Amino acid sequence: MEKLSPHAEEILESMWIAIVEEHAVGCLLSDLELGPDDAALNELVRRAYVEKRGDRLHLRKEGRPEAEMTVRRHRLAERLMMDILDIQGEAGNDKACEFEHLLHEGVEAKICTLLNHPTTCPHGKPIPPGPCCDEARKKGEVGVVPLTELKAGQAGEIAYMAISDGLKLQKLMSMGVLPGNRLELVQRFPSYVFKVGNSQFAVDDVLAREIHIRNER
Repeated sequence: MEKLSPHAEEILESMWIAIVEEHAVGCLLSDLELGPDDAALNELVRRAYVEKRGDRLHLRKEGRPEAEMTVRRHRLAERLMMDILDIQGEAGNDKACEFEHLLHEGVEAKICTLLNHPTTCPHGKPIPPGPCCDEARKKGEVGVVPLTELKAGQAGEIAYMAISDGLKLQKLMSMGVLPGNRLELVQRFPSYVFKVGNSQFAVDDVLAREIHIRNER
């Protein structure tokens, strides 16, 4: 089947976030800034991916797999831009929006594998898993998860810190929280306590979410 246009993919992405993640009952055309004769919208209607009912759009079951993978491609692109290429903030998001439309025909799986199958985007939103993630789990291969997803007693290698605040980053680095160092989680509540080397530190939930670990399995 012919590839969807970038605008059609963006509509599906917005609908997935609103309907699946935020539990909205359909999406208003006005919220998506779409007219009733929008070419990309009609493209999705022709494929039976979405359905128009009055001034509201609904995501059909036929369109859910493509919508989910569109969200996956965007969030993987964000991880690539911000974590690997160090393009942060709005610029990183803009580049991710451009790049996500290129992640087809196996490229998306290669990027996911390069990133060690991350489970969240830089903003903490879930990245829908792909077949490569399922295969990696079956094989027991490592994946990258936020520190908040570890259980007490689990450990792993620090992969990266998704932090734009320079002071926070300096604080972590002064603790020895550096990519490649081994970190062990000691406790989760009331704060996240972890060991790096022979030293033990405590951080809050917000900072813990920004430390990403290659989990030992």
